[in-house]
Amino acid sequence: MTGAAGDSHTFEEFPRSPFIREQGNIYKPNNRDMMDTDSLNEKTLKDIHTKEIDLVNRDPKHLNDDVVKVDFEDVIAEPAGTYSFDGVWKASFTTFTVTKYWCYRLLTALVGIPLALVWGIFFAILSFLHIWAVVPCVKSYLIEIHCISRVYSICIHTFCDPFYEAMGKCFSNIHVRMTKEV
Repeated sequence: MTGAAGDSHTFEEFPRSPFIREQGNIYKPNNRDMMDTDSLNEKTLKDIHTKEIDLVNRDPKHLNDDVVKVDFEDVIAEPAGTYSFDGVWKASFTTFTVTKYWCYRLLTALVGIPLALVWGIFFAILSFLHIWAVVPCVKSYLIEIHCISRVYSICIHTFCDPFYEAMGKCFSNIHVRMTKEV
């Protein structure tokens, strides 16, 4: 096999050259036949931030099933024998439900977008710190602790093992006999 046109070098001379590879170039490691598919995938990846959201099922991962699902019956209940007038019960139900509905809507209209901005910034910072600080620090620590553990293991096997073997041989000849005298 020869290299680029007019080049007398073969791939055998540079077996791991990053510039010329059979399966594509260094920027697109897939086959050259797949480059059109790659450009389509790149367009799909760019549109991930503009995906359509579900306006009917707004909690598809069921984050708030237990937490904020509060209905009238969960808050106000009349035990048997202490019933109010039916009209009062219906009006209370309607007042509670409508008040909860419109207060929630007003609060989300006033505070929802600023809080979404704050939470977006918070999770962006959290992701940034996790990707660029926490994981590299943990990886670095694991690499360093692996080196230290090898040195520690060598020291233990070199100095402590012979000492404990000698002590074991010394104490192996000691026999303890217990007798009970009455």
